[in-house]
Amino acid sequence: MRLSQHFGRTLRDAPSDAQMTSHKLIVRAGLARPLAAGIWSLLPLGWRVFRKLEAIIREEMDAIGVEEMLMPVLHPAELWQTSGRWESVDVLMKLQNREGRPFVLAPTCEEVVTDLCRQEVESYKDLPRYVYHIQTKERDELRARGGMIRLREFTMKDAYSMNANTAGLDVFYEAIYQAYLNIFERCGIDIIPVEADTGTMGGSASHEFVMAHDEGEDRFVRCADCGYAANVEAAAFIRRDARNGDPAPLEKVATPDCKTIAELCNFLSIPPEQTLKAVFYTTNDGDLVLAMLRGDLDVNEVKLMSKLGASTLEPATEEQIAAVGAAAGYASPIGIDVRKEGGADGLLVIVDPSLESMSNFVTGANEAGYHVVNANYPRDFEVTRIADIAEPYDGATCEACGGTLHIESATELGHCFKLGTRYSKPFGATYVDENGQEQYVIMGSYGIGLDRLMAAVIEAHHDDYGILWPREVAPYDIHIVAITKDDTLYEVADQLYADLRAAGFDVVYDDRGLSPGVMFNDADLIGVPLRVTVSTRSLEQGGIEIKWRHEKERQILPLEGAVEQIASLLETGQAG
Repeated sequence: MRLSQHFGRTLRDAPSDAQMTSHKLIVRAGLARPLAAGIWSLLPLGWRVFRKLEAIIREEMDAIGVEEMLMPVLHPAELWQTSGRWESVDVLMKLQNREGRPFVLAPTCEEVVTDLCRQEVESYKDLPRYVYHIQTKERDELRARGGMIRLREFTMKDAYSMNANTAGLDVFYEAIYQAYLNIFERCGIDIIPVEADTGTMGGSASHEFVMAHDEGEDRFVRCADCGYAANVEAAAFIRRDARNGDPAPLEKVATPDCKTIAELCNFLSIPPEQTLKAVFYTTNDGDLVLAMLRGDLDVNEVKLMSKLGASTLEPATEEQIAAVGAAAGYASPIGIDVRKEGGADGLLVIVDPSLESMSNFVTGANEAGYHVVNANYPRDFEVTRIADIAEPYDGATCEACGGTLHIESATELGHCFKLGTRYSKPFGATYVDENGQEQYVIMGSYGIGLDRLMAAVIEAHHDDYGILWPREVAPYDIHIVAITKDDTLYEVADQLYADLRAAGFDVVYDDRGLSPGVMFNDADLIGVPLRVTVSTRSLEQGGIEIKWRHEKERQILPLEGAVEQIASLLETGQAG
C-alpha cells in the first residue's frame, strides 16, 4: 500500500479526552476514528490489524475442531424472554419493528445457538458439536470508556460447545482454555487466567483472561505465594479470627448518633472487626434482604446477587426496613422473623462466613440509638443462609495456601463459561441417549473481544514514539521510506516495493515525498516491525538502510539480494 494513496492520516496530537495510551495511539496512528461514544469506524490500518487477529483466532479454533458459522445480530425478543434474560440483562439494546414486534441487538448469542441446537441435535450420535463466529455485537453501555476498551458496538469471537455430559464439557473446556492461552501469546499479551463469577451468563464455573493494567476497569486478586488468581467477584479468602472470649450475656447499650461502623467503633472504643455490619437491599423479585458481615469487610454486591439468584440489587428505604421491625443504622436479625432456607415468609438474611469466627460482637438492637454487645451466633439470632458475600481486600489471606493476596487492576480480554443446562433447559434442547432416554444438552460459551484485544496489544507494546506491533498482528511487515526528489531513486524504491510484495510480504510504502523527519515519525507512530529506508545517502553507503522498530541501531544491506536478506531477518526477528 502506498501512503500517497492511503485513506486515513496520522495526527500530531491525541484527543483531549483520551486517557489510555491505546486510545491516543489508535487515533494518532490512523487505525480508527470515533463516530459517537463507544462507536468507532475502523480505518484501513486498523482493519488490517483486525484481520490479523481474526486469522490467529481462526487458526486456534480450527486446531481444536471448532467450526465457523455466522449468527445474526438482530434477535427476536422471545428468544431472550425464553432464557429469562430479557429483563435481567441491563445492557440490552431493545427496539421494535414497524409492526411493534420487539427485537434485541444482541451482545451475545447463547439464545440463538441454543435454538439452533434444539433443531439440529436429536441423538447422542449428534454430539459433541462445537461452533464459533466472529460478529458485531451491541451493548447499551452506561458509560463507554477507554477508547476501544469499553464499547457500545464491538466485534466478538464467541464459540459454543454442545456435549452429552459434563465430562465432555470439561475436556473441551480444557482444550479451549489452552487455545485462549495460545491466542494471547501469539498476540504478544501476558495473560492471566482468573476464576470468575458467571454473572448474567449463568452456569457452574467460568474463567476470565485478563491483562494486568493500572488503568484497567477490572480488578482481581493474586496470591504472591501460590499464584492463585480470581476476579474480586469470585475470589475466596480466609476470614481472620475475631473471637472476643467465651460467650457473655447479651446486653443492650445506648449508642446515640452511631449509624455507621466508624461512629460506633469510635463511641465504644472497639475495632471494626468486633462489630457485625448490616446492609439492606431489595432485589428485582421484590425481596427485602439483610446482608451481614464483619464490620471491617464490605459487601460484594455481585457475589450477593449470585448467591440470591438476583439480577439487580437496590438499597432498601428506611420505610422498607422499618416494616420488618428493624431500624436503619441499628439493624440486626435479633428479634426479627427470619426466613428459613427454602421458605417464603420472613426476612431473608444472608450472612458472610466471617460471622462464624466472631464472638461477643456488637450489632444493632433494632431500636434507634441502641446496639447490643456480647452478641453470639447462633445463640442470639437465626439466619437464612451463610454464604461468601465479602469483597476481598489487599493483604487478605489466601484460602489455597495461606499466603498473601494482592488486588490488581486489569483489562478483561476473554471469558469462558461452563453453562451446563442453563440455556438448554428453558429452550428444550435435548438429545436421546444410548438408552433411549431424553437428556438436556450440556453447553459452554467462550468469548474474546477483538476491539479491546487490539487496544490491549497497543497497551502492551508501545514507547514514547508510537506503537511497537508484534509481527503476527502488525498491519504490515515492512515499512519502506523513500527519501528523495529524484525519479531515478524512486524507481529503485518502487522496484524494491514490488519485489517484496511479490515475495509475499505485506508492505507499506511511504512515497509521499515529505521531509525525512515527518516520514520517520509516522513510521514510528504506525509501528510496523521493520523499516527500510531508500535514500541517496543509503545508496552511497552501499544499499538500503534497515531498522527494527524496537531498536535504535541501523544497518546497511546491499541492494542486490535485499529481498532474500530481509526475508531472513523477518524469519529470525534479528537485525544482525
